[in-house]
Amino acid sequence: MSVVVNGRKRLLIFDWDGTLSDSLGRIVECLQVSALDQGLAPPTPEQGREVIGLGLREALHSLYPALDDTALEGLRSSYSGNYARLDQVPPAFYSGVAETLEQLKGEGYLLAVATGKSRRGFDRVVTGHGMAAFFHGSRCADETVSKPHPRMLHELLAEFGCAPGDALMVGDTEFDMEMAVRAGVSRMGVSYGAHHASRLHPYGLQACLDQFAQIVGYL
Repeated sequence: MSVVVNGRKRLLIFDWDGTLSDSLGRIVECLQVSALDQGLAPPTPEQGREVIGLGLREALHSLYPALDDTALEGLRSSYSGNYARLDQVPPAFYSGVAETLEQLKGEGYLLAVATGKSRRGFDRVVTGHGMAAFFHGSRCADETVSKPHPRMLHELLAEFGCAPGDALMVGDTEFDMEMAVRAGVSRMGVSYGAHHASRLHPYGLQACLDQFAQIVGYL
């Protein structure tokens, strides 16, 4: 499947948490509750935000590198259960996200998501937003390789028959930007997410958005 926009193919790939979804507080809360469940010191909000965007196992290992595999699996299981409990109503989108995504889709862009969420978690949240069939494609960390490895982007490019130059990655963390650099895909950051904008600029951004709707003007 491919689409031509203004004479060329264009695939727009979005991170989810911290880029589209205002979910950072919920993720940090879940990390803290799950750590306490396992008798561990909970991460600070700053420490929690630092690992958002990684696959769950990679994020937990980054926070607690001394845990062995058994303890890490116990923490992962606790997090999965707590997140499902806390996430009965999906977090809201950031201002302007839903309307802008509708506009972009209506203009013929291919829209995809590359996220550190699990497939089960991502499917639950898009269903909760009534968007189960909205995106043309998606990749989740538990079905491929966690960011910043570029495999998510390689797989989406292959799925839609796009060259790297025909795609754009939009995200809020260094993990998103490094993944895009390694895949040869253009990059846009957002300034309101998990990592400060100053950390994203060194990756050669086309732009850093203060509000999501600004993407329309840059495209």
